[in-house]
Amino acid sequence: MLPFHDVVQDDFRAVNDLILKELHSDVDLVENIGHYLIEAGGKRLRPLLVLLSARACHYQGEHHITLATVIEFIHSATLLHDDVVDTSELRRGRLTANARWGNAPSVLVGDFLYSRAFQMMVSLGDMHVMRILADTTNRISEGEAQQLLNTGNSDVGEDNYLTVIDKKTAQLFEAASQCGAVVAGADTVTANALKAYGHNLGMAFQLVDDALDYTASSDTLGKNIGDDLAEGKPTLPLIRALHRGNPEQQALIRRVIKEGGKEEIDAVLQAIETTGAIDYTLEMARDYVARAQEALAVLTESNYKSALAELADFAVTRTA
Repeated sequence: MLPFHDVVQDDFRAVNDLILKELHSDVDLVENIGHYLIEAGGKRLRPLLVLLSARACHYQGEHHITLATVIEFIHSATLLHDDVVDTSELRRGRLTANARWGNAPSVLVGDFLYSRAFQMMVSLGDMHVMRILADTTNRISEGEAQQLLNTGNSDVGEDNYLTVIDKKTAQLFEAASQCGAVVAGADTVTANALKAYGHNLGMAFQLVDDALDYTASSDTLGKNIGDDLAEGKPTLPLIRALHRGNPEQQALIRRVIKEGGKEEIDAVLQAIETTGAIDYTLEMARDYVARAQEALAVLTESNYKSALAELADFAVTRTA
């Protein structure tokens, strides 16, 4: 566990227990793939946001445990679907579910996790929470569809890119933080502040992810380096290098975005380095983290508030 998990250690154990319980199915394939995905680990930052936000708002009940599990199931469902769409073969240091079981089983188990999440959500009986999460899952789907349309398109600009990462990544961070406050009965100002915190944290997290795709090692990152390039995804490092590069570099980047593949990755990495595209991406991430930190000002001092601040710092200092 990372340090900011420590203050909600008991809650986290309860979430893990509930995850295993709710993965139960009479269909062996569902349980096998569900357990395979969950047991791969990961940082579990989204359920952590629910727990920390609720506790930072002085919550003493147990509904945040269910809500954190709902958020993790939604996230896990998106991972299963994303890996099929992206034809990814490696995640968290091992084969993706689609690489091991095939595309159809992965999609169907993703659907199971979505539906189980909504079953659990209904059990909470909170229409505000249901509205937030229904809107969130809809926006995530839009973001993934928009990213698919952007694939191979070298004319995608920063605004388009930021809209995509807002929908496909930041929305779930935002919902996790906001719902933690809502389930705790926080006032509107506090709930909106935590919503803003989650949004800015999610934006920073995805920006760093996109930078790491060109700077980390496969062993550290847990997935293949250059996957975005291979898929023809115009993420910010490529967009910035295209904008700042010389004519030869611009032609190279347009070509690799259109054609995909990793055959010219060394030349692309050189263009990204000489144009300062990684520094630009990370600086934008730091700006979002600063906004996230500012949003925490409404909270009273507590170990939970400190953990949220530490989590924001981690978003831009991590190496995986």
